[in-house]
Amino acid sequence: MMKLTRADRKILQILQEDGKISNVDLAERVGLSPSPCLRRVKQLEASGLISGYVALLDRRKAQLGVLAYVEVQVDHTEGAAEAFRAAVLREPEVVGCYVMTGNFDYLLRVVAPDLDAYGELMMKRLLKMPAVKDVRSAFVMDTIKDSTALPLDYLD
Repeated sequence: MMKLTRADRKILQILQEDGKISNVDLAERVGLSPSPCLRRVKQLEASGLISGYVALLDRRKAQLGVLAYVEVQVDHTEGAAEAFRAAVLREPEVVGCYVMTGNFDYLLRVVAPDLDAYGELMMKRLLKMPAVKDVRSAFVMDTIKDSTALPLDYLD
């Protein structure tokens, strides 16, 4: 891992807020000239600290009104986890999948246009995934905070 400077941290902070900012504007906000700023960004990308750039969509405006967190327990037979993971990767409505500790094995973040579509997705696809033993859903009623920005205080 590369040693981060104050300028690097500022670059990371600004890029987390606006990944589409021009290098000239970024350099001005950081207090660098454009060439050194671009060089630092390229170093942060090469180090893997910046893993990519995306456009963040408003799920409601994308007609995905339902957001659910789904707890999944799976059978622990040979190959079950790999088969389940492969099935999850094929489902576009599953936008997040996390291996968990505790009473369930996986936590899925699932979007759907409405409750009817979610019910169909659950009955016809999620419950039929390999090794699925038990599923519990919790629906998001309101979002208080949904940030993609990571705190930078823990970086060296």
